Amino acid sequence: MIFRSVQQPLSRQILRGLVGSALLALSTTHAWAFNLDDVGEQAKALAAEKYSAPTSNLPSEFSEMKFADYQQIRFRNEKAYWADEKTPFKISFYHQGMHFDTPVKINEVTATDVKEIKYDPSRFDFGSLKFDANATKDLGYAGFRLLYPINSPDKQDEIATFLGASYFRIIGKDQWWGLSARGLALDTALPSGEEFPRFREFWIEKPKPKDKHLVIFALLDSPRATGAYRFTIRPGNDTVVDVKARVFLRDNKVSKLGLAPLTSMFLFGSNQPSPEHNFRPELHDSTGLQIHAGNDEWIWRPLNNPKHLSVSAYSVENPKGFGLLQRGREFSRYEDLDDRYDLRPSAWVEPQGDWGKGTIELVEIPTPDETNDNIVAFWNPEKRPEVGEPLDFAYRMRWTKDEQALHDPKNAWVMQTLRSVGDVKQKNLIRQPDGSVALVVDFVGPTLKALAGDTPVSTQVSTDDNAEVKENSLRYNAVTQGWRLTLRVKVKDPKKPTEMRAALVNGGQTISETWSYQLPADE
Repeated sequence: MIFRSVQQPLSRQILRGLVGSALLALSTTHAWAFNLDDVGEQAKALAAEKYSAPTSNLPSEFSEMKFADYQQIRFRNEKAYWADEKTPFKISFYHQGMHFDTPVKINEVTATDVKEIKYDPSRFDFGSLKFDANATKDLGYAGFRLLYPINSPDKQDEIATFLGASYFRIIGKDQWWGLSARGLALDTALPSGEEFPRFREFWIEKPKPKDKHLVIFALLDSPRATGAYRFTIRPGNDTVVDVKARVFLRDNKVSKLGLAPLTSMFLFGSNQPSPEHNFRPELHDSTGLQIHAGNDEWIWRPLNNPKHLSVSAYSVENPKGFGLLQRGREFSRYEDLDDRYDLRPSAWVEPQGDWGKGTIELVEIPTPDETNDNIVAFWNPEKRPEVGEPLDFAYRMRWTKDEQALHDPKNAWVMQTLRSVGDVKQKNLIRQPDGSVALVVDFVGPTLKALAGDTPVSTQVSTDDNAEVKENSLRYNAVTQGWRLTLRVKVKDPKKPTEMRAALVNGGQTISETWSYQLPADE
């Protein structure tokens, strides 16, 4: 506000100077009020241009290195960004190497400035690697990690990583790295081939000393799409990430637009035991796909490692949530002291606002070992934006070990799905295989615990025309205070997968989520 004496009016020249200063101040304030619109304008401009593929700037010593050599490159934690400042978060960086051959630009956003965080080789220990330092002086970073004292106030732990294409991973307190998320998935599992958009630039807001959240903006680019993203990360027992995004299509040739995609690994488990003897009963980052549909139906789909590519689609209007969950936290399910699959998080996506009609799709890809991520889940909207028009959407991600908090307490849920050879008990009490497949499904939850063991709970079971149901029996499980469903099905054509569904009913009311399972083809 400008104060002046009535008796002494300001000259026009002075007034113009003051007004100009005020406008400059406003302009400067607006310039550093960095937000999603700033990145969105860049994404829109990119979408109007022809795609320009990034080119590698790596010398051969780094582009041709083996994984063991890449592992020698270690970040010096004492060189973390903001290491000497009173910020709750710190940033460490991934070096370029192998297939991480193009740099991503990383910027710091403060209250008054935006500046690039330049590559600095002194941040890294290169071990025994030999290379020409001059050939790498102008490299960049392949990605970055966020550090935060999530487990102990005196130790900075990794809580998030952004590395490769649009992939990122998050963990909460006492969690181990597991499944990943992505910014966008295009034409996943289609014969035409999948496109992997990449985050080409990041802007990270410098947090205040007492901040318990961190804001990251990202610019996404690919031959057929661009996008602007805002991630607000809140570490805790569950680490919560709020995502706001604006996506533009470069052309109308996208058949599947995968929003909020999750990527995981399933090698074998109780519903599909290992074909070879293994001391680990189960080996996976996720047990199954959970869906909370707009009509309040809850669906549980156990995962498979099929012999052939498998795609399942669930038609949903305005989904309330979906995610890849690691149900079953008992160490005895995994027996792995090195990789601790019992501590790997579930990832749950909660759409914000109405997402309309579409499908939640599950892609299962054959894999011979645990080094390959072979599971993908995402939302594919029925309505896509016109070329150059924005698609705005938002969702919350929860990375958690508390799967029970993701259930409707009024609904029972599936604790486990067990598979074995189907058999029939003879009069001499010897079990005789009959060529069927047996599936045992344990339902648990507070709703079931409140029922007496003799409550006349029944089942709703359906299969496709590739199966004949030989047994459909339900009994009270006194150990879990739940109910156990046993299904024996005779598969008509083992070359085809078999679909089946089941739920519990009491007094005409459905009291459980829907168990939706695909028995994979055997050949």
